[in-house]
Amino acid sequence: MANYWLVKQEPNDYNYDNLSKEGKTMWDGVHNNFALKNISKMKSGDLAFFYHSGKEKQIVGVIEIISNPYSNPNENNDRFLVVDVKPNFKLDNPVTLSKIKSMDVFKEWHLVKISRLSVMSVSKNIWDKIIELSKLTSS
Repeated sequence: MANYWLVKQEPNDYNYDNLSKEGKTMWDGVHNNFALKNISKMKSGDLAFFYHSGKEKQIVGVIEIISNPYSNPNENNDRFLVVDVKPNFKLDNPVTLSKIKSMDVFKEWHLVKISRLSVMSVSKNIWDKIIELSKLTSS
């Protein structure tokens, strides 16, 4: 059974369209211990929301984890893990952080409670709700 995740990236540095053009990439640059612990639990076949941080603050797409975690070849410390990812699909409508914060169903989610965490787990219930919201037109 696949697990669900959310990964954040500043869209001026790297965004969903960049990933779509490249076809796949190594998800790197994570140094926070809690985020690294989450990466260590990822496995090939898992899905993740691609969240644009910074000024956008919105979930824009779904990506697939296509490798198990491995040590970042560009770091001199084996604890810095990475995974390879590929685009899956762009959401019909981005789901904004303000929309998420306005709904009680999300109040305990790390995206709301630990806003700076760059890699986090997503429950099936939250995953399904985000997908549902992405199919609605923005209000």
